[in-house]
Amino acid sequence: MIQHVPFESLGKANHGWLRANHHFSFARYYNPERMGFGSLRVINDDWVAPGTGFSPHPHKNMEIISFIRSGAVTHEDNQGNKGLTSAGEVQVMSAGTGIVHSEFNRSAEPLTLFQIWIEPNEINVKPRWDSKLFTAKATEAGLPLLVSGDPVDKDKALFIYQDARIYGGTLQAGHSTQVKIKHQAYVLASKASVALSDGQHQLILKEGDGARVTEVNQLSITALDESDAEVIVIDAPKN
Repeated sequence: MIQHVPFESLGKANHGWLRANHHFSFARYYNPERMGFGSLRVINDDWVAPGTGFSPHPHKNMEIISFIRSGAVTHEDNQGNKGLTSAGEVQVMSAGTGIVHSEFNRSAEPLTLFQIWIEPNEINVKPRWDSKLFTAKATEAGLPLLVSGDPVDKDKALFIYQDARIYGGTLQAGHSTQVKIKHQAYVLASKASVALSDGQHQLILKEGDGARVTEVNQLSITALDESDAEVIVIDAPKN
C-alpha cells in the first residue's frame, strides 16, 4: 500500500527565522492520526534564515538525522563535537544517555533540511555525532545508502542504533530506480516530482510531498520532471 501525504496537509509553524513543515505531530502541531510511523517519530522539513538557528537544547535516547538540502548547518555539542555539514552531506547524532547541542545557519544563505528522528533499539548508549558526504546520484544499483544500523553497511553508511536504512540522492529526469524495503518506508520528494509504484499501484508525489509505504518488498521510483529529482526513502521498523 502507498498512502499519499500532500505537502499542503503537513503541520505548519512560522517563527520568522524558522519555517517548519511537520510530517508528524511535533511541538505545537498535534494530529492524532500523525503520531509517527512505527519507530520513525519525527520528520521536519525546515527552512532556517541566515544568521539564526537552534540554541543549545537537550536530547536523550533518540537517533537524529539531518539531510541538508541547501546551505550548511554548524553543529556543536557538550561532548566536544563540532562540525559544518553542507548540502549533499548527512549528519547523525545518537543522543543516548543525554546530549546538549546547538545548530546554526552561520552563512548568508537560507538553510533547508530534513530533520529525521528514529527511536533507537538500544537505550542509554554513549552519545555520538558524525557526518559524511555521499555520492549524490542514483545508479543502476539504486539510491545511495546514507544511514544504516546494520554492521555490514558500516564502511559505506552512517551508523545509527536501529535496524533501519535511509536511502537518498538525485534521480536523473525520466529515469527509474528500485529500492528494496525490509520493514515499511516513508518517502520524501525533496526536489521535483516522482512516481512511486509497488508493481500494482502508482502514486505521484510533487516536491515536498511524502508517502507511507507498507506491505511492499520493492518500490520503483521514477523522476517525472525535465529536471533531476531528489528523493529520500526511510526504511524503519514498525515499532
